[in-house]
Amino acid sequence: MLPQKGAVSRPGKLSPADVAREIRQALAAKADPVRARGAERYFKEAIKCYGVAAPAVHALVADLYARVKGDWTADDAIALCDILFDEPEHEAKAAAALILARFKKTFPPRLFAKAQGWLASDRLPTWAAVDVFCPDSMGAFLESHPAYVGKIKTWAVHPNRWVKRASLVSFIKLARKPEFQSAVYEISASVFGVDDDLIQKANGWLLREAGKADPARLERFLLSRGPDIPRTTVRYAIERFPAAKRLSLLAKTKQR
Repeated sequence: MLPQKGAVSRPGKLSPADVAREIRQALAAKADPVRARGAERYFKEAIKCYGVAAPAVHALVADLYARVKGDWTADDAIALCDILFDEPEHEAKAAAALILARFKKTFPPRLFAKAQGWLASDRLPTWAAVDVFCPDSMGAFLESHPAYVGKIKTWAVHPNRWVKRASLVSFIKLARKPEFQSAVYEISASVFGVDDDLIQKANGWLLREAGKADPARLERFLLSRGPDIPRTTVRYAIERFPAAKRLSLLAKTKQR
């Protein structure tokens, strides 16, 4: 394998290929076929799993990060993702994404194009993989590089459903910040016409997060755009409101 751009090899340093190999071996050693089959049945999409529980994946990531953090840069973590996002098993993809997120303070601008390429080529081909990667890594990227907020808005009209979902869930941890709320509502409105339950649910989740910071703004938005909004999105968006308010909003936003 050719060295990844920006990933510098030093004597004694674990390379991205070394870490990828350790992750594969550790996950294979902990594999539980029964759990794997249960997880695979949970998704509508075809997915492969080792059957390793999330806490065990997080523990593995914590151990490996402790061993590489003094030597690695974000570019090494990007190179790891290039390797493990090609693996079929969800846990391998998740481990790479979680390690990448540990380097969020130093993400380079080139991560944006990398991320779009991973998503558009179906290397993160489930809602779970997108949701592990985007809220932490892409959210941190947008906070560090706000000039890319305008660029990620174009993801909402991309033909690939995972790029579309990423345009929404990348803002999950930013949605309560006042400086990102206008972008959140603009992106939300741009996908109202998308007939895809994974987009509609992600949109409702995003609006719910925005509403935690400013419930009055969320209510105004829902009332002003009500008939245009898929019912799934509305139901997810209003989950934090009191029961009476939820019933009222469901009635007032109903398609006429």
